[in-house]
Amino acid sequence: MTRSRVTAAVLVVAGAAVLGGCAGLTDTQQRVMTGGVAGAGAGAAIGAIAGSTPIGLGIGAATGMAGGYLWDQHRQAEQRAFQRGVEAGRTGN
Repeated sequence: MTRSRVTAAVLVVAGAAVLGGCAGLTDTQQRVMTGGVAGAGAGAAIGAIAGSTPIGLGIGAATGMAGGYLWDQHRQAEQRAFQRGVEAGRTGN
């Protein structure tokens, strides 16, 4: 199997996981998984160019998952700040 076929297969499987696997997950789980899949796809493409698709895929997936988690934490902090503002507006503070 050629490198381009392996990369294409990985991207198809990753895309299917994103489209079908998000039902019933929390926002955090969805963001981490989406980051991991996007990172895996990007890592596989970069790895194919650099000469090691599996290593690129692994590094990309780990980096994407970390990024997805950090993005989720940012969004949760935004939501908490918004809720504090709403509560302060209701009480007149």
